[in-house]
Amino acid sequence: MKFSNSIIGIAIASVLFVGCKNNEKTPADAASKTGTKKEIAAAVKPETASFSIDGMTCAVGCAKTIEKKLSEMDGVQNAKVDFDKKQATVNFDLDKLKSEDLVKAVETTGDGQTYKVSNVKTGTKV
Repeated sequence: MKFSNSIIGIAIASVLFVGCKNNEKTPADAASKTGTKKEIAAAVKPETASFSIDGMTCAVGCAKTIEKKLSEMDGVQNAKVDFDKKQATVNFDLDKLKSEDLVKAVETTGDGQTYKVSNVKTGTKV
């Protein structure tokens, strides 16, 4: 009986140890390990879009995931998603993207039904 309890205790401890590791990597860590880094060329037609995002429930799982997806798009110079304000601001190249592309990227993140974009405002980046 003591032996089986010890085995069960070790198994549970092992699962917790492996399952609770923080595997989050910063973009710099990922780039240095894989040798790849997104090249950001100067925008031919710089544009800024800001919009509201409904459906976000947390800063890490939602806002950071959306921010990462936007940042990885070809033509995006910079993307920031503010969970508290439910607001995104994206600097992008109008020669490569339209604001509709950004909206589609956000609204298709996750299950494709969770996030809704509204109040899209665009203007030339100064």
